[in-house]
Amino acid sequence: MDIGKTTRFWERKYVSRVMRPEEAVRAIQPGQRVFIGSGAGVPLSLVQALTSIADEIHDAELLHILTLGMAPTAQKEMAGRFRHSTFFVGSNIREAVQTGHADYTPIFLSEIPDLFKSGAVPIDVALIKISPPDRHGFASYGVAVDIVKTATEAARHVIAEVNPNMPRTLGDSFIHLDEIDTIVFAEDAIPELPPPDQDEVSGRIGQYVASLVEDGATIQMGIGAIPDAALANLFGKKDLGIHTEMFSDGVIPLVKQGVITNAKKTLHRKKIVTSFVMGTRALYDFVDNNPMIEFRPSQYTNDPFLIAKNDKMTAINSALEVDLTGQVCADSIGHRFYSGIGGQVDFIRGAAKAPGGKPIIALPSTAKKDSISRVVVQLSDGAGVVTTRGDVHYVVTEYGIAYLHGKSIRNRALSLINIAHPKFRKELLEGAKSRGFLEAEELVITDTDAIYPLAWEKRVTIADGSELLLRPIKRSDEDLVKDLFYSQSDETRYYRFFTTRKFLPKTTLQYLVNIDYNDMMALCAVEARGALERIVGVARYYLNPHNRMAELGIAIHDDWQRKGLGKALLSHLIDAAKEKGVKGFTADVLADNVGMFKLLAALKIPVKTKIDAGVGHVEFSFEP
Repeated sequence: MDIGKTTRFWERKYVSRVMRPEEAVRAIQPGQRVFIGSGAGVPLSLVQALTSIADEIHDAELLHILTLGMAPTAQKEMAGRFRHSTFFVGSNIREAVQTGHADYTPIFLSEIPDLFKSGAVPIDVALIKISPPDRHGFASYGVAVDIVKTATEAARHVIAEVNPNMPRTLGDSFIHLDEIDTIVFAEDAIPELPPPDQDEVSGRIGQYVASLVEDGATIQMGIGAIPDAALANLFGKKDLGIHTEMFSDGVIPLVKQGVITNAKKTLHRKKIVTSFVMGTRALYDFVDNNPMIEFRPSQYTNDPFLIAKNDKMTAINSALEVDLTGQVCADSIGHRFYSGIGGQVDFIRGAAKAPGGKPIIALPSTAKKDSISRVVVQLSDGAGVVTTRGDVHYVVTEYGIAYLHGKSIRNRALSLINIAHPKFRKELLEGAKSRGFLEAEELVITDTDAIYPLAWEKRVTIADGSELLLRPIKRSDEDLVKDLFYSQSDETRYYRFFTTRKFLPKTTLQYLVNIDYNDMMALCAVEARGALERIVGVARYYLNPHNRMAELGIAIHDDWQRKGLGKALLSHLIDAAKEKGVKGFTADVLADNVGMFKLLAALKIPVKTKIDAGVGHVEFSFEP
């Protein structure tokens, strides 16, 4: 850009502050602490200029969070001149951190700005990238407000790269040129982060995560294949909102299709609230001067108390591994730091306190081409806990959902083994037993085909207007099945078990919830109130592999009988059985069980019944 030919008022007014990058960075003195702008807002021309004067600088500390693009100042030849100090380890400085040539400070993203404001981490110089100013002299921090705004306000000297490619974002995202000591011009493209490739695993995780997102929920998501997959599965939802620390391109089609409206938000209604974005140029154009989107500093977006003001706040975060007690490691692989704490705990805790909130940890069940389980008996040596076992609620893998909050160590271990990769379940089971998490006699199916069939989940509305979820039984449903048994009347138990059974042995209970979803199938009807669930009915079958006929059993809680629930459950079970190649059902029904015979008649399927000694032997085929 030819400075001499500019005619806009602000360029004339501030011409004395305009320098070339190499001249501007000479303001940095040996031993000073220099803040560098975040993410896609990294001032590339200024960072590159630092290397040109490296021989003039010694012991400068470069402070930042995640930055996109190359980090030439992190190269080994820059040792002694610059030392990076980061609050989040990105790929461009990961090797330097892991070899001790750069520093990592673990801290919640919401608390970083206070370090600058309080002076605990003083900043001598801030290097930032901004949009061109408006006619009032205000420029926007653009794609990265996060900790940049507070760091800039705390810095003794501010050097700003004005770039016409930087979008002008709205909200608490502006700086006046009077607050800038030195201005440089640059026209390089804003660094882009292309959407990651989707695979089958992230797609399945996305389906499970999306199943937890309710209409009218406010969501927070990170960046990567799993958040993108979750977003891609939200097109059937209504009136979603966003309050997040960052988002990427996956949000754009949801806004355009009217899925994300922010109309139901209880904080900043009709607004997307974020602190930074990273993605493609299409994303940067989307946020440019868009009044729907408010950018705010991290101490605001990530404040757990503010997050909790969003009803149905649903936080979606990732992890590197989870142990069987529920401890979540998200910033290191063993003792090697890989990323950072970031905003995970801020949003996990905020969502947990929000009315109807759901904190979610999502991760693939394995790493390194299925050679390593991410669900582990204990965290790797040196691995740190980011989200504690007391904070964790939902954990999702491509094999299902485990709900851990308020659950015992035994139930946590069973739930997590159930969503681990099948090839590691036996190993995890033995590890849990050896540590006393489970009894030695504990029964858990480890069959590689025992994969929870999400497609068989179905919402139904029964005669009294109640909405229930019909879904397959999980191993973690043991307590819910036990509660169903003990809350039934003697008559209902008698019709189900042909005896007035007073208690349910543990071995029987384990058998009832260990389902392989092939030769054994059980569907339950669930009354849900937030994260609290109550099973009010179960229909199940056990396949005879010799004739492909299956033995049927069904039990409906007394309070839910004669409302059409039995018909809904049995119809859904028949559909599941047909999909698995079952030819028909058989059942033994007490002759005076009028309700069961009425249920079979309501299906309008020809039923063969033979009464013998007060018991009706029932058989019906699915084939014409």
